[in-house]
Parts: sequence; structure tokens; C-alpha cells
Amino acid sequence: MSEHVFGVSLTPTYDVSLTHEVTDAAERSGLDLVGVQDHPYVGQFLDAVALAGHLLTRTTRLRVFPDVANLPLRPPAMLARTAATLNVLSGGRFELGLGSGGYWDAITTMGVPRRSPGEALAALEEAVTIMRGLWTPGQRVAFAGDHYRVDGVEGGSAGTPPVGVWIGAQAPRSLALTGRVGDGWAAPIPSYLPYERWPECNRIVDRAAGEAGRDPASIMRMAQLVGTVEAGGGGGGPKLTTGADPLRAGAKGWAAELVRLATEQPFTAFVFWPERQSVEQVRRFAEEVVPLVKAALA
Repeated sequence: MSEHVFGVSLTPTYDVSLTHEVTDAAERSGLDLVGVQDHPYVGQFLDAVALAGHLLTRTTRLRVFPDVANLPLRPPAMLARTAATLNVLSGGRFELGLGSGGYWDAITTMGVPRRSPGEALAALEEAVTIMRGLWTPGQRVAFAGDHYRVDGVEGGSAGTPPVGVWIGAQAPRSLALTGRVGDGWAAPIPSYLPYERWPECNRIVDRAAGEAGRDPASIMRMAQLVGTVEAGGGGGGPKLTTGADPLRAGAKGWAAELVRLATEQPFTAFVFWPERQSVEQVRRFAEEVVPLVKAALA
């Protein structure tokens, strides 16, 4: 990806016309990313990965990713095949946001066993190992872990550029795992991870990457920001330093906060979660906020 990228998060409701309109607006307005929230246990939502594939066929430039894929409900060998297929078919525009599982009361209603935090983290690391193996053409992948097992499955091409694994981590051990094996950190929205924790989380990723012999700067950092871009373009709104309040400000206020996050912390990707999903909000973000941020960071 380029130095700084910008995107929007979609809620995968059955209002397909609105989803099309929002995605088309994101593409026309020059955004880089579209994330699709993944909650398979919600009956009013479409399947995130299937919808991501559909949106890739409607676009030519946007990168699309599940934000983030629910690993307990998506076995890693099959998820690897699906991700590779979407990346090949789209010419390298699919990324894999990946999480170890959050709403366990809901997840277990779909027939999978509940995992403790430690078990979920171990399963996530096993999954990344398996998927990376299956994205290696000609390699026979044999892996026997505590949670997943594959017995000599043949790897195949995952397309070019390769699929990035962006981990939605918030606890110290999962952040350290991100630093060791992830291609990126998709910071959870502030209602899960308050703003004041973001600097230390980035430091944990940095330390773990360095200890693993990796360049911390090679790990993409994504800030996901909930709010409303208000008309008028002015400043105002709370600073994104503590708590979890949505940002409600004009374009200048939004730009000031994104620039601060990009300069005070290593964030290089910014995904807007509109409080009300609409074409107007996507356009304001893309056409009013993003140019100010790019100009300030140039």
C-alpha cells in the first residue's frame, strides 16, 4: 500500500442498493479500502466474505477486506483458499482482516466450542501458520496443532500482491502476536479499545516485532474511527485521546485528528465508520477530510 491510505467500513445489511451506492461512492471519490464487518450469527446481515467478493466485481481499484473475519466460524484451511481465490480474481485487491473471536455467546450458538482467551490466541497463531503455508505454491502443508490440523494439503498461488493478514488485536498477548506474525494491526473501534490505549498497543506491536527480528515499520497500523463528518468543514469535536466517544466535527476537525494520529503514532491507514451509513458521509470523508490530511502529511 501507499504511505497513507483511507477507507470506509460497511455494515453488511440486506440493503444491497445502499451498499452498492456507498461502495461506488468510495471508488469514485478516491478512497483505497472498504472493510466489511463480519458477524455471521446476525440474521439481518449478509455473509461478509461473500459480500466482499461481490464488491470486488463491482470495483476496479478498491481493496476490500473483512473487518475482521471471525476465525472460530471460518476454518483456516478453507479461509486460506477463499482469500487466495478472491485475491487472484480481483488482481490482488483482497486483504484478510482476522480476529480470534469476540462475541462468544453469539459465536457458540452456531455450534462451535467456546475458547478461553489463551486458546483463542493459540488458535489464531496456528491459523496464520496454516494459511501462509497454503499460500505457498507447491508446498505440502502438514500441521498438527492443538486446535487445527492439516495433513499434507498442497499450497497454491494467492495472487499478487499477496494477501495481507491484518489482525484485529486488543489484548497484550494478541498485540505481541501481531508484532511477531501479522502484516498489519487493525485497531478495534474505540468502544472496544479506548483511545488512551492506542499508543501503548502500538508500542507492544513494535517491541514484539523487534524481538522477532522484524522491522516494526513493516507492520501496517490501521486506526478505525467512528463518527460523523459534519457540514461546513470547520474544526471542533473531541480530541481522540481518551474514552470512546465518536468524533463529530467538520472536515478540518477530522483532518487535525487524523494528522495527529499519523504523526504521534505509526498509523498509516484510516478507516471511517460512519454513525449513519450514507453516500453523503463517504463523500465528505473522501473529498473534504482526506485531501486535508494528505496535504498536511505530504
